[in-house]
Formats: sequence, C-alpha cells, structure tokens
Amino acid sequence: MTEKLLRDVEYNYNHINERIAEAAEKSGRSREDITFLAATKTVDAEVINYAVSLGLDHIGENRVQELLSKYDAYDLEHCSLQFIGHLQSNKVRQIVDKVDLIQSVDSFKLAKEISAQSFKRGKVTDILVEVNIGREENKSGVYEENLEELLCQISELPSISVKGLMTIPPICDNKHKISNYFNNMHKLFLDISQKKLDNISMTILSMGMSADYYEAILAGANMVRVGSALFGARNYT
Repeated sequence: MTEKLLRDVEYNYNHINERIAEAAEKSGRSREDITFLAATKTVDAEVINYAVSLGLDHIGENRVQELLSKYDAYDLEHCSLQFIGHLQSNKVRQIVDKVDLIQSVDSFKLAKEISAQSFKRGKVTDILVEVNIGREENKSGVYEENLEELLCQISELPSISVKGLMTIPPICDNKHKISNYFNNMHKLFLDISQKKLDNISMTILSMGMSADYYEAILAGANMVRVGSALFGARNYT
C-alpha cells in the first residue's frame, strides 16, 4: 500500500458517504437508511481493511476463488462479507459458511443448492433474488414476470431466507434512462412487498454502483455496491 492510495481511499470514502447522505435526504430518508457496500473485486485485503478501519462495514466479492484467497485476511470482526457476483451451483459449498448474504440468486436450481448446503451446516443463509430489469440476454437474473413464481418456489425451501432483491441495469450514460430502470425496480420491490408472501422478507433493495449509486438511492435503493469510485479503476492485468 502507498500513502497516496490510502489518502485516495479515505477521500473517496468520505465523498461517497456525503453523496449517499445527500441522495438519502432528497429521497426522504437518512444516511443511516442506506447500506454502503464496497465491491472489492481485485482489491487487496490490506486496502479493504483500511477502508473498514475508516468505518466501512459491508464488503462484497464477485468471484468465489478470490473470496477464498482473501478470506483469512479480511477484518471480519468489523464488517459483513457478502457474495455479489454470478454464482455457479457447484461453488455454493465453498462459500455458504463464509458469507452473510448471497445477493445474486437467479434460479431455483441455485437456491435449492444453497438450501441443501446450508441445511448440512445447520445454518440459514440469507439471499437476495437478482432481477434482470433490462431484459439483457447476456446477463443473469430472473425476468420480472417470473419473479413471483421463483420467490414462491424458494419460500418452500428450508435453511434459506429471502431478504429482498438486487439488480444490475444496462450500462448507459443517460441518467434519465438509468433512473427509469431503478424506478421500475423499486416499483417491483414494492409490489412484491405488498403481496406479503410467506417466508419472503422485502427489506433490502440492492441497486446502484459507482457510476449511478446516487440515482439508485433517489429511486429507492437502500443498499448500493460501490467499487471503483472507492478504490480507483480496476487493474485486470
């Protein structure tokens, strides 16, 4: 770690918190109503832990192998570790006892495997169901017209608890368009909440990343997943 990197992370952390607070106030809520989760893909554990020392209390990994390689180094006494990337059923057993929440459940097959592996370990795993709000063929997530059916199927499983929804909308530079996706997602979230489905709790709406977390909060998100705006541009080499 360099001094400049640490200074940048601290500056970014404070700036993001200010923006979250501003957006929360504009949407009729307070800063405490919004969970700031840091997306930590490619970020060294030392840097993650430095952000945790500043007050960051939620982190999310996208890849199973990377999560496992950094697991022993995370400061998990002071933060919640979540899985936020696409998860294959055959990898569930590797992380189910290591994370507090799996955000990216998009099929009954995956939910069933999480249920089975959680049951073996005597725990209940909290999940979010991922919605493909932009109907993109190359993206994971359930289409909105199939969401209620999937939720009803998952509700019958033991050792798994649905806590809400997450989404990754299409990439676009138009703030109006991105806000429309977020508003549609929030409406879906409210519609499901009002149905009061058995064993389904709609408490978390996870949407918004580095480029659009402000708009997501204005539209109703109560969890945002911010990576490059906190840690800087990703190094994929």
